[in-house]
Amino acid sequence: MNEQELREGLRSEMAGTTPPPPLSTKAALGAARRTHFRRRALWASLGSAAVVLAVTGFAAVATPDGRVYQPAGQGPLGSPDASGDTKEAWPTGPDGQPQEDRTARAGSKYEQGIHLLNQVVSIVPAGFTAPEDPPGQSDPTLRTQQAQFEDKVDGVDVWSYLSSVAVAKGKGTGRVIVEVHDAPNSLPAEPCDLAQTFWGMRGECRVETVGATPVGVVVRPGDDDRLDQWSAFRHPDGVVVFVAQSVRLDESRPALKDLPFSVPQLAALAVDERFHLK
Repeated sequence: MNEQELREGLRSEMAGTTPPPPLSTKAALGAARRTHFRRRALWASLGSAAVVLAVTGFAAVATPDGRVYQPAGQGPLGSPDASGDTKEAWPTGPDGQPQEDRTARAGSKYEQGIHLLNQVVSIVPAGFTAPEDPPGQSDPTLRTQQAQFEDKVDGVDVWSYLSSVAVAKGKGTGRVIVEVHDAPNSLPAEPCDLAQTFWGMRGECRVETVGATPVGVVVRPGDDDRLDQWSAFRHPDGVVVFVAQSVRLDESRPALKDLPFSVPQLAALAVDERFHLK
């Protein structure tokens, strides 16, 4: 077969083949849109999974004494250090290891919480008792305390301390709560503004004077009636003290007939040096 015969054979073969359809702009755009949609759907599903993890993994929890705390477990991720490892979010415990959550369970901060609890027991007025939980009870309700890491401000760990003590008289049981916040903190200085920040509750507030010191006291709560009255004071060094009282400890026990402290007494307790933790 010479060159001319080869060319004629190729032309004959090509003439017998069905040509492809002309390129359609509409079809091309449709294919591009379908590809784009699939990619968006993939990223959306991955994003939704991340949101679910964020919501279910970091939801806040409420304690039996009414305070809302951050969850136990892993904290928010920090930025990587020079080695590429992620820095720990929680403070270091007395064993030299990072805490597992916000709560101190040993060490100086934990002991500070125990100290505050003992000071709260010491202020229970005459005529009232401060019952204790049975020995070995794993979930105490009558006397509770917690030392909690709040934030790091200018390189300083800021903590809060909360103690709740049941107070009983006759058949009724109420409670007294003291919460102390380390300095520096972002809580307001004006007495009633400060009082209105406690547990996010609001109510009818008035300023009581202890000596020459103004103290904010909520004498009647608003819609949130977890507590009946509370006082608030910010020391000159920035330490904040809240003192609260309620005629009821929980729904399983009868309430007190009267609150343990008068409004002036509640205001005076907020400035009491026994609660000025340093």
